[in-house]
Amino acid sequence: MRRRDGARAVRLGMLLLPSLIVLSAVGVTAGVAIAAQERSIRASTADRVREVAASLAVLPEVQRMLESTVDSGDDDDPADADDLAEATEQLQPLADIVAQAAGVYYVVITDDEGVRITHPLPSERGVRVSTTNESVLAGAEFLGTETGPSGRSLRAKVPVFGDGDRIIGMVAVGVLESSLSARREEALGDILPWIIGALVVGTLASSAVGATIERRFRRLDEQAAEHEHLRRITTALQEQSHEFSTRLHVIHGLVSHGDAEEALTYIDDIVPVLASELPGTTRTPVMSVAIEAVRRELTALGTHLEVEADDDIDIDEGVLLVVANLCRNAGEAGARNVRCTVTQRGRTLIGSVEDDGPGIDPADVERVFARGFSSKSARTVGGRGIGLDLVRRTVMARGGLIEIGRSPLGGARFDFEMDDVR
Repeated sequence: MRRRDGARAVRLGMLLLPSLIVLSAVGVTAGVAIAAQERSIRASTADRVREVAASLAVLPEVQRMLESTVDSGDDDDPADADDLAEATEQLQPLADIVAQAAGVYYVVITDDEGVRITHPLPSERGVRVSTTNESVLAGAEFLGTETGPSGRSLRAKVPVFGDGDRIIGMVAVGVLESSLSARREEALGDILPWIIGALVVGTLASSAVGATIERRFRRLDEQAAEHEHLRRITTALQEQSHEFSTRLHVIHGLVSHGDAEEALTYIDDIVPVLASELPGTTRTPVMSVAIEAVRRELTALGTHLEVEADDDIDIDEGVLLVVANLCRNAGEAGARNVRCTVTQRGRTLIGSVEDDGPGIDPADVERVFARGFSSKSARTVGGRGIGLDLVRRTVMARGGLIEIGRSPLGGARFDFEMDDVR
């Protein structure tokens, strides 16, 4: 059952594997493409705001107006909107035009104390910049993301130099992060059809692969079913061969003793024929004849067979099969002496077969009666691992039991009980 469940799991995994590969590949590719697109958008935006800020910082009009505001205030008393009104009037239109043309949210120009001269929001004009400005007013450029009055933005700040490399102000250019997010979503919308297309094509291809694998599995299932059918036929033929061999030994023994009518009666029991018994004839037990046939077989193997059986027991074919197979199995396993006893108590037949052979390995006791198990040598002729399986099933079918033990002779001992069906 576990093997079958494992095979089903492997089969399901193989069918789903192509789809999983496609989904993983498309997912990874889409993730990489989106990440690359995002980096590209951010990098191009950063370059643009810096270029705009740097261009304005060297513009003569900007430098001239900032030169005029240098004395409008100082660190202790910075200029206000009124002090910078003339500069704002001149520079705000320029800042608005540049911002619109460059596609940025704001262009801020400050004096040398960082007070805004231009800003998209009128309320912010004349107010000192609250974010990074000390380093810029000291001569270093800044590029990064900060949060200001307009929100979080990617911005560039560039100092404006006057005569003699004196810093007279700075230019700050920024793009809101919300605008960058909108651009990312727009870019994702452009990529999405390609992602969906790749997913559809990959799914169709994986479905075709899955269908091919499924057809292969079905062919394998058909082959396995055919193999199982042939195996069952082979098993049935092997069992019939064992039973037929035992029956032939009995018939041969009866004919050899001149008991022709008894042989015919035995054959009639096996395969009913249209024949009537002669008046006054009686059936004679075939136990002795069957045992004699087995004895001759074991003698050929160099094995001595000793049998003790009640004279009044009328042995049927099932008992003969059990006794003959157990005795024959002992001789073929290498025993030199085999002892068989059969008695009857009421309607129960009790028997045992023991030998002086190598015995049964304790590790093999649980599987001795399993089909295919055999301790016979490779030279043994015929089907192997069948006889004991037939013995077990015959005994169980008669409501009996069979046990394995150690014989006083030194080998194995098989004890069995079974109902007398006569």
